[in-house]
Amino acid sequence: MGHADTLLAMGGAFVAAAVLARLGRRIGLPTIPLFMLAGILLGPHTPGLVLVRDAHDFEMLSALGLVLLLFYLGLEFQLDDLRAGGRRLLAAGGVYLLLNVGAGLGFGFALGWGLREALVLAGVLGISSSAIVTKVLVDSGRIGHPETRLILGVTVVEDIFLALYLAALQPVISGAEGVGETILQAAKAFGFLLVLAIAARYGTRLIGRLIAVRDNELLVISFLGAAILVAGVSEVLGVVDAIGAFMVGLILAGTPSGPRIRRLVHPLRDAFAAIFFLAFGLAINPADLVSVAGPVAAAVALTIAMNVVAGLFAARLYRYGPGPTANIATTLLGRGEFALILAAMAATAGLDGRLAPFIASYVLVLAVLGPILAGRAHLLARVLEAAGAVRPRRRGRTSREERPSDDQEPGLPDDEPAEPTEAAAARSGTP
Repeated sequence: MGHADTLLAMGGAFVAAAVLARLGRRIGLPTIPLFMLAGILLGPHTPGLVLVRDAHDFEMLSALGLVLLLFYLGLEFQLDDLRAGGRRLLAAGGVYLLLNVGAGLGFGFALGWGLREALVLAGVLGISSSAIVTKVLVDSGRIGHPETRLILGVTVVEDIFLALYLAALQPVISGAEGVGETILQAAKAFGFLLVLAIAARYGTRLIGRLIAVRDNELLVISFLGAAILVAGVSEVLGVVDAIGAFMVGLILAGTPSGPRIRRLVHPLRDAFAAIFFLAFGLAINPADLVSVAGPVAAAVALTIAMNVVAGLFAARLYRYGPGPTANIATTLLGRGEFALILAAMAATAGLDGRLAPFIASYVLVLAVLGPILAGRAHLLARVLEAAGAVRPRRRGRTSREERPSDDQEPGLPDDEPAEPTEAAAARSGTP
């Protein structure tokens, strides 16, 4: 592709993605599936206007978008939320992952696509999109609800699991020969993550001094260089490049420059992450979506069922009534950026060609269906109450999480602001 053609394709792709995203927001849809849809419509496999003939033309920009997306997630990662939640949060998040990841693994084996494909599907079905989850909470006005702290806490547990899962999955799906080589690659990956974790725990003061600068231009160059360099080192060591960027974000989040870096990286993340989602859509042939319609429908039904079961467990653990239970079950349905990361890994490793269209369809369906179901969670609450699955909250009896303090509005949990927090509002803007 020539220089002029590249500029035309990139500019047209950005404009088309922006138009679709604006139309989608008018009816309350998240931007992630709309960017993917723009790629599908403007790609070489769809009749009509074709802006990009080869998705590989956007390969480097797409990789940069993924790095920035995970880098920002690391900046937003709040380990204090996990500590504050205690054992109950770990239990709720662990059961959510166990049910959904386990169901995804069993579903992969049931499809008969192979062990590596089943491991990818386990992550796809098991991990919700923190961007879509937070957007649903903000758009529905539930940031101040008692169960919101639990929902966001579960996404924190998922983030930790994602980093570990990707580190363990990479040597398996990359075709490591023999158990010994697989263990060696996994040990190398976890050793690298351990070094970065130690830096995040004990090295933030020194790193903060090294990166501290008043000029925003120099700060942008510094954190971008650090994120991309460590991502490259991660790739060399057999760790997914985006996880290296995630750990850099986690380290820089603890420095005095962390808040400034979050503000500065936000527009960069939005632009390049949009390219990542659009490039993924470019590689999808709409004809392939039809061939996986049956498995996608089954996977969506399975995900909804597992989320309801996980919601019921959390309700019993936290003594919530039918309303919060339904909110938990429906809000965590969204799947997005993490599923597409796994899809990109599967494509690079040369796994079953049906994985990409399956994941694309699955993400598109749940990204649209999730917010719709979350907006009608009261209907599920009535069903749960009528079935006796959750006992209605008795008037005057509330759990500690639901009991408002004297200077607090009724219905808001202790220490929870009535307005969306900066972190939550920022996460909701993820494309």
